[in-house]
Amino acid sequence: MYTYVCIFFHGRYDNGTYNPPDNQVKFDVSLSQMEMRSGEYLIDKLDMIEDTKGNSGDRGRLLVTNLRIMWHSIAYPRVNLSIGFNTFDNVTTKFINTLFGTTTQALYVLTSYKNCRYEFIFSNMNNRSSRHYTSVMGVYRAYISSKIYREIKLRAGIILNGRLSILPQEIIELTTAGVWNLSTDQGNVGTFIISNVRIVWYAEMNEQFNVSMPYLTINSINIRSSKFGPTLVITTTESSGSFILGFRVDPSEELRFLHSKITSSYETYSKSPIFGVEYTFEHESIDQAEVVTEQITETDITEDEISNVFSVYFSEGEVKQRKPMLAQNLGLSVEEPKEGSTLEMLWELFPTNK
Repeated sequence: MYTYVCIFFHGRYDNGTYNPPDNQVKFDVSLSQMEMRSGEYLIDKLDMIEDTKGNSGDRGRLLVTNLRIMWHSIAYPRVNLSIGFNTFDNVTTKFINTLFGTTTQALYVLTSYKNCRYEFIFSNMNNRSSRHYTSVMGVYRAYISSKIYREIKLRAGIILNGRLSILPQEIIELTTAGVWNLSTDQGNVGTFIISNVRIVWYAEMNEQFNVSMPYLTINSINIRSSKFGPTLVITTTESSGSFILGFRVDPSEELRFLHSKITSSYETYSKSPIFGVEYTFEHESIDQAEVVTEQITETDITEDEISNVFSVYFSEGEVKQRKPMLAQNLGLSVEEPKEGSTLEMLWELFPTNK
């Protein structure tokens, strides 16, 4: 007996609110938001990194994970950044002038988030090290090349000679042949595959007619009534296109079994997600132990208590070196603040002892 499947798309369906850290740019977040989420792990850690654009002269720590980069001040950990790889528009290196009159090769990152463009410059206080940009650029390339773990793919080159191209870390859990896709009047018979990271269907007559749907993109899995009878309905998150995929399976026992199997695999994946980002250091290995954060007391911060921090990072196109000026109250020569900003406003980024 054949299993009949109908796949239909209705545009927006859910109001998916899941927003993983690789899709966000955050400023001065709480320490809890700096902790690794499930499936996220530390790849590199450097303790001599300066946030040159926003906190010049302040020694900080750069953390590189499989989903994002994070920076925080060593002296004031609540002064920090979290920059997801999926917000990157460009990552490269640029030579910049330091406060000591020398030049150094800095990491330059241009991002887009919520209709705003931000730029970040990180330089290494250890001039003999280049890991602050080789690590970030290497992990970012690994992130880009593994999008199939995190994005829905339609009509992709995932089938070769009638077999699914298995991803690293992927394990096939169920394969069902004779599955009909009834999105057209005539329908298309194909094969349905459940793995530990995604759901795949492809047509037997045309392997390019296929869909790959990672569990990361799924919003809900239900059995509902439709004009085709009891139907397995899978909806995706809004950020993934808000697709609705309906599967009609006969007999009803097969429908319940398929629903149970997908639900079980989805729940297992949710407990320990696989994002597919793998990076190996070519010339040196590092300790990937958990990050030990200094014991500090967190306090609630309102927007009125600190300046509009993210405005410092707004993209101005090409990075411009502003003229030095004498700060009378500091007794130092510093880079002239950008228009609309003052040294006093920048100083407010640091906590005030009361």
